[in-house]
Amino acid sequence: MNPREAALAALERCRRDGAWSGSAIDASIKKYALDRRDAALASRLCLGVLQNSRLLDFYINSYSSIPADKLEEKVRDILRMGIYQLTMLDKIPARAAVNESVALCKSCGCGRASGLVNAVLRKIADSAGNLPPVPGEGTAEYLSIKYSHPRWIGEKITKQQGYAFAEEFLAANNSPAPLDLQVNTLKTGKENIVRSLLRLEMPFSLPEYPENCLSLKGGNVSALPGFEEGLFYVQDRAAAMAVQILDLKPGMQVLDACAAPGGKSFAAAIAMENKGSILSCDIHEKKLPLIHKGAARLGLDIIHTRRADAREPMPELMGRFDAVIADVPCSGLGVIRKKPEIREKTEEETARLPRIQQDILENVSCCVKPGGLLLYSTCTVLQEENRDVVAGFLSRHHDFEPVDFAAGSKRSENGMYTFWPNVDGTDGFFAAKLRRKFR
Repeated sequence: MNPREAALAALERCRRDGAWSGSAIDASIKKYALDRRDAALASRLCLGVLQNSRLLDFYINSYSSIPADKLEEKVRDILRMGIYQLTMLDKIPARAAVNESVALCKSCGCGRASGLVNAVLRKIADSAGNLPPVPGEGTAEYLSIKYSHPRWIGEKITKQQGYAFAEEFLAANNSPAPLDLQVNTLKTGKENIVRSLLRLEMPFSLPEYPENCLSLKGGNVSALPGFEEGLFYVQDRAAAMAVQILDLKPGMQVLDACAAPGGKSFAAAIAMENKGSILSCDIHEKKLPLIHKGAARLGLDIIHTRRADAREPMPELMGRFDAVIADVPCSGLGVIRKKPEIREKTEEETARLPRIQQDILENVSCCVKPGGLLLYSTCTVLQEENRDVVAGFLSRHHDFEPVDFAAGSKRSENGMYTFWPNVDGTDGFFAAKLRRKFR
């Protein structure tokens, strides 16, 4: 089957049903029974369009008699895919990109627009190397169009880190995200996973941290040898590192307050050699089976689950835990590479989050024993959701103190570190390590 049809179907599902791109792509690959090569192309086309929609629409508006926002949605998706192939993929011949787009237009019931699609794409193909530049370089509007992010995101990162850094961050958000495998050292060693990948001739790298991590360029992880046997699990390096900085020991009692789908609980259980106890909570009871399933696959039996809202008091858990993990709900701006649709969140949506994060941190801190550790983490890079939340908490709770840690060759500052995709090669991620003082 045609991978472009599968990509178009996934884009339509994202647009029409609000589906996450990952699940929409997986469903299309299965529906169209794509082989590995075609599945990779369908994924790249779908993600590429979602990652670059504003820039692709800029090119449509530069060459089309009908503005992008006036086009039928399916026709606009086809044009975006065609332009993406012409301007951002170097292994697809221009003739193939044009002809396949026209054929797709006809096969999906939009034949009346095939002339427009053909004309626009041929103009762009003929202008290769001489496309119109995005105007306003040095402004937030330029960043918004060039890197297809809402203007407010560029403005916030510019204010926080400077314009050049913001441009690097936005560009990194449009690059392919690595697929990080964390080795289940209770069952195997990293060298065995390395040998399996070498036999499959799958490219991989060995990142600086954490120690038992391998980084792939993508692929269907569940099809890899050793997945069903629980020899590894998928977790970004920054998230895995956040758990590692707690330096958990066998026999500890740990609370994972916002646990689903369970990655940090798995990392904690492996670090504890499957000895002790982990209570994994989540507000959504329907997500708890994901934790059970993952733990069973990995052979972890110290993880127990419970439905709980981390904002609500849990008096029976007060002062019980050696370590508490609070990976709180956030704007998710650190994982845009994997979930490009996150960039369409509004500034108003994110403005409500710090209060929720503060409430969770306040509540779960009561569960930490004197001398115990508290990990606050998010998969965002916004200061108001990260350092500001922790600084406010510490100003109110003098019984807690920051604990500095290392992230590879990098050092935390006042017990806090922000991972950036353009600096660390990881998801955008924030971690803060706090200790409850002995009275």
